Amino acid sequence: MNAKIVVVGSLNMDLIARSPHIPAPGETVLGSGFSTAAGGKGANQAVAAARLGAQVTMIGCVGGDDYGRQLLSGLQSDGVDTPFVRGRGCPHWRGSDYGR
Repeated sequence: MNAKIVVVGSLNMDLIARSPHIPAPGETVLGSGFSTAAGGKGANQAVAAARLGAQVTMIGCVGGDDYGRQLLSGLQSDGVDTPFVRGRGCPHWRGSDYGR
């Protein structure tokens, strides 16, 4: 029997810019690269538990933008149930509305 786990927590998209050094106060530095990485303590825990075979349901909030859709898609592709992931500013929006 698989464990049933509900995770209530954060879902974040990290925006990563690379630069040659840490800017001094007031200094502008040109970046040499940009990437994104899905995360958030809640999302990370949900994915880890799902990968270990648990039946996981995530409760949390994402933005109604492309990053939110990417976070939701990533959870779903790892087998996390997302019917209770909501979009900020959209009280009746449900993560499942994006479809699988």
